[in-house]
Amino acid sequence: MSTDDVLAEVGPRLRRIRKEREVTLAALSERTGISVSTLSRLESGLRRPSLELLLPIAQAHQVPLDELVGAPPVDDPRVRARPLTRHGRTFWPLTRQPGGLQAFKVLEPRRAAEPDPRTHEGYEWLYVLSGRLRLVLGEHDVVLAAGEAAEFDTRVPHWFGSAGEGPVEFLSLFGPQGERMHVRARPAAGK
Repeated sequence: MSTDDVLAEVGPRLRRIRKEREVTLAALSERTGISVSTLSRLESGLRRPSLELLLPIAQAHQVPLDELVGAPPVDDPRVRARPLTRHGRTFWPLTRQPGGLQAFKVLEPRRAAEPDPRTHEGYEWLYVLSGRLRLVLGEHDVVLAAGEAAEFDTRVPHWFGSAGEGPVEFLSLFGPQGERMHVRARPAAGK
């Protein structure tokens, strides 16, 4: 792929990432210090992207620069999975191996969805990165804010989505065989 081909794909990628996060050009301009007209021209391909423009955009969206330019994967330990979108929710797989414990970064757009609790085998752990996540779990109906986590047996009827105020971004760890996440703050006494 030529440099011109790579650069031609940057604009549509910038627009997609901004829209997924439900950020306006004006809000992105405020966060980056780049004018609305320059951002618009970048997204439409009328302005050639440069490092000086892409770095603040990557920082504002909290994505690696590689994601903005579509850098080809290289043989290293980093996971570079392509996002998947299902039922309006975007998932970034953070694990490569099928089966066992799976990790995902999830972006749920702002929407007022009626809870439809489901059950299945497994165990899930959620950690909210930004926004507010509504979790309906059995008889509980709670809203988790950034920095809060929840874990539950997925055989309990459950549903989760945006609290309706804006998009929510969270991490999901799912174990189909019922694995639980164990966190130890310090070694047990005597070890």
